[in-house]
Amino acid sequence: MPSAQTAKVTAAADPIDPAASRNLDAIRTALGGSQDLIAKEMTLPGDLRTALVYIDGLSDNRLIHSTIVEPMQRLKQLPEWPGAAPGTDPLKLLREDVLSAGDIRPLSDMQNLYDGLLSGNVILLLDGCREALRIGIPYWEDRSVSEPISQPVIRGPMEAFTENIRTNTALIRRKIKDPRLWLESMQIGTVTKTNVGIMYVQGLAPDKVTAEVRRRLSAIRIDGVLEGGNIEEFIQDRTQTPFATVFNSERPDAIAAGLLEGRVAILVDGTPFVLLVPALFTQFFQSAEDYAQRADIGSLLRILRFLCLFIALLAPAFYVAITTFHQEMLPTSLLINLAAQREGVPFPAFIEALMMEITYEILREAGVRMPRPVGQAISIVGTLVIGQAAVEAGIVSAAMVIIVSITAISSFVIPNVSMSISVRMIRFLLMGLAASFGLYGIMIGILTLVLHLCSLHSFGVPYMSPIAPFELDEQKDTLFRIAMPRMRGRPRALAPGNVKRQRRAKR
Repeated sequence: MPSAQTAKVTAAADPIDPAASRNLDAIRTALGGSQDLIAKEMTLPGDLRTALVYIDGLSDNRLIHSTIVEPMQRLKQLPEWPGAAPGTDPLKLLREDVLSAGDIRPLSDMQNLYDGLLSGNVILLLDGCREALRIGIPYWEDRSVSEPISQPVIRGPMEAFTENIRTNTALIRRKIKDPRLWLESMQIGTVTKTNVGIMYVQGLAPDKVTAEVRRRLSAIRIDGVLEGGNIEEFIQDRTQTPFATVFNSERPDAIAAGLLEGRVAILVDGTPFVLLVPALFTQFFQSAEDYAQRADIGSLLRILRFLCLFIALLAPAFYVAITTFHQEMLPTSLLINLAAQREGVPFPAFIEALMMEITYEILREAGVRMPRPVGQAISIVGTLVIGQAAVEAGIVSAAMVIIVSITAISSFVIPNVSMSISVRMIRFLLMGLAASFGLYGIMIGILTLVLHLCSLHSFGVPYMSPIAPFELDEQKDTLFRIAMPRMRGRPRALAPGNVKRQRRAKR
């Protein structure tokens, strides 16, 4: 005897029954008699029985009444209706002459009926018809457009994506008013059936990149997609790397700028972060504010971010290496001060740094997970109190507290959270190499890291472009940014369909 689950799957693949009552019973059975399933039965002239089916909370009740119920009520007052005559198609007449909703499509099988119903659409069933009408009037409460939380700027647009994919596509189209901005949709997740959109500018995005994005998304076989990160690991080129090869942002201006460079955006319903491919290493250190400020200010801020990258990556490792193996590199007065501070510390420098880094990570994670007002207080007070108490107790030295503090502050300068987390992970490995081999271990770690970065690709594009392979003409928007009038070309590493961004201004 087949199980209940098998029976439901089989029923979902069946065609729509000509009897509206049997279809209604099948829907109620498939949804387990859920209380939010609303079914309204009506009788049209000629004793034609109809049924409106929708999910309460997913469809707009006001529009249901004004665009479906009221027109059908007026139809009931007519003495006769052409749809009741033999040989006519009542569904076609309803769709073309009676219902005032805009998005109306016929359905021929139960699987598409369930998909439409659970996506917020209204299903209209009619006796004697082997098709149903899917009326698109979905509605649910969602968050309004607000300021970016993880990627704020001082100067620039103050709007961020929401969890509604239609709101997100509209925010991008507000930035790019061009008919070549194409949107392709698909559903991923055998259970969740999450709507996923692919957005690109036709003629700018390379055809091989858009085709590869479609192929990788279509190859995903998973029961549920609840966030863009659920599909990020499926589409990235390599998973054995701490670095993200898929860029993500909650800012519409950042995504629009990527589309204008020839990239492809991937929007996932239910998440305020949009994925962007191909992604380059230098892209994670660029901020939307770089292009809102003057070129000299933007260049200074970008150089500062790369400087903070090295500080966040290497500061604890250098401290461990120098205090453990290379004390002769320090000035005598500084060496005496450090020796005096560490006189009562019972642990070697590596254990001391490891304890402080782990303590900082715990405080940081606690500050993120706790309510915002309490979390900020815990982070600040906890860091000050624990650091001061640890120094007074002789567990760590004051110099180590300074090193860990400047390292933590530098990691927050990196604009993208994904890259900041990668740097924090690698920092512990470099600390271990410094404790084992000193500066030689740090150099081995840096060389290995550079070789690993040069081996990465993002949708066929070298991850370190245009630094490796080095292209002198492409350094206009890498470590620094030149003035906008001189940035006349798009990044050649992305192989855009049109390399020229602007023409030379006439004098």
